Amino acid sequence: MIIGKTDFGNFPVLLAPLEDITDSAFRTVCRNHGADLVYTEFVSSEALVRSALKSSNKMQFEETERPIGIQIFGNNPEAMKNAALLAEQNNPELIDINFGCPVRKVAMKGAGAALLNDIPLMVSITREVVNAVKLPVTVKTRLGWDENSKVIVDVAERLQDVGIQTLTIHGRTRAQMYSGEADWTLIGKVKNNPRMNIPIIGNGDIDSASKAAEMFDKYGVDAIMIGRAAIGNPWIFDQIKKFIHDGIICPTPELPERIAVAMAHLKLAISKKGEHKGIIEMRKHYAGYFKGLPGFKKIRLEILTRQSFSEVEDILLGFQ
Repeated sequence: MIIGKTDFGNFPVLLAPLEDITDSAFRTVCRNHGADLVYTEFVSSEALVRSALKSSNKMQFEETERPIGIQIFGNNPEAMKNAALLAEQNNPELIDINFGCPVRKVAMKGAGAALLNDIPLMVSITREVVNAVKLPVTVKTRLGWDENSKVIVDVAERLQDVGIQTLTIHGRTRAQMYSGEADWTLIGKVKNNPRMNIPIIGNGDIDSASKAAEMFDKYGVDAIMIGRAAIGNPWIFDQIKKFIHDGIICPTPELPERIAVAMAHLKLAISKKGEHKGIIEMRKHYAGYFKGLPGFKKIRLEILTRQSFSEVEDILLGFQ
């Protein structure tokens, strides 16, 4: 798969942009464990053009995180164009437009997945962004708004026609949010549409190497995107790639490795956000790092009350 000047090779595995999850520390951990491309948390176009510091900070990244995409969202073509120009100044590998976020605070304001109810506006926004920047522009979206409006085949053609270079499709409608099973049949239909000539990335319910291999084989997508299954589980990228490329089934990491990576992740978070904020924001990752381990529930409750790195370190090292 090639996007712009970047060749990701065959069967790349990508980290999905996740609000309040894919910060610089987590992106770094996932890149270190095989993610071929990472994205920032989504950035509000309206906030960017108002010079909101929090939104501007979301666009910052380290060189070690490359290749990286900056994702923006909004429903105003002019604001989206200006946001894309601001994002371009950070020199990512690509700019991604979020037309898929289903959460109420985004969709009810006419952004994210809400644009699936206004395809002409979606196309207009995309055209403005594509024409404004020199970097590759990509889009992430869903099958449609609900079961009765799965418009992705038409949407894919129209977005390609205005110049996007890659399309990522989450196999659910907005109405589904994250419930039920992702439907990959329409993702496959888009990929196998003779009119489509850009890479198609599939997203939704990929939580194992065997599942990823099945989706590559069955639907012919150019890449797989991993979202929630990567939280506290950065090994999934290497596991998928080793299974697909070498036929190697990698076991779940043993406890010492889990602790070591969790501690490295925590140190990164603290180095970038300070001890207090880093410790608090790391809390959402522990359940994934130690999923399925007997006795961790009690340990997790202890960790959630600690306010210093040394305290958390003592608890985790004592868990071995």
